[in-house]
Amino acid sequence: MLIDTHTHIYADAFDEDRDEAIARAFSAGVSQLILPAIDSETTTIMHEVKSAYPNNVHLMMGLHPTHVGHNVEEELAHVREQLDTHPFVAVGEIGMDLYWDKTFQKQQQEAFARQIEWAIDLDLPIAIHCRDAFAPIFDVLEGNKDARLRGVFHCFTGTKNDAQRALDLGFYLGIGGVVTFKNGKIDSFLANLPLEKMVLETDAPYLAPTPYRGKRNESAYLPLVAHKMAEVFAVSPDEMAHITSKNAKNLFGLC
Repeated sequence: MLIDTHTHIYADAFDEDRDEAIARAFSAGVSQLILPAIDSETTTIMHEVKSAYPNNVHLMMGLHPTHVGHNVEEELAHVREQLDTHPFVAVGEIGMDLYWDKTFQKQQQEAFARQIEWAIDLDLPIAIHCRDAFAPIFDVLEGNKDARLRGVFHCFTGTKNDAQRALDLGFYLGIGGVVTFKNGKIDSFLANLPLEKMVLETDAPYLAPTPYRGKRNESAYLPLVAHKMAEVFAVSPDEMAHITSKNAKNLFGLC
């Protein structure tokens, strides 16, 4: 069975067929779904999905970097209140995104650092969103060294050096649809890195794997990622599912 370690199944893109999409995931052998938070507006629907599938859905809580703005303090207060009153398997997704807009770069970095502190305090892993921001993200991580600091670089798209630097800090790599892209590049070096430090994800509804690239992604497509990874590492799809699911359980504390 596979674990989708990063899926936005609560997103508006699934409003018309959310239950059907979840059923397709189960039928495809994806037994557990981990949902990252975006901001306060997504909290209610995330809890609703969790309530509907209590044994299969797990929640993270955090403030997404692209949603860091003028109301960042109010959003962070909401994150902290949620962390203090509900069980979560990780703090995420958090990090920095300098691809679209650098207006709030300083605030993104500060919000990232503060949420790392909360994760350490609560002994939870973090799920990192990193786009055009490896240097400042590594600066923050290396400035917060703690034995309890752990997590995953979600949707990893960096270089081999970035990957090694993340692994050296004890982090996992989240591998999704990009590994199936002809220009994805990461498939050229992943096999030289330890499979025991990788987990699989879809980031649905984004980044659908080949042959669905450009269309809505969903957790039922995770086996396509697993099959490509099996090719990269020259193992069977069953072994890939077993190893990456074990990794996900270890990272997120799942049963």
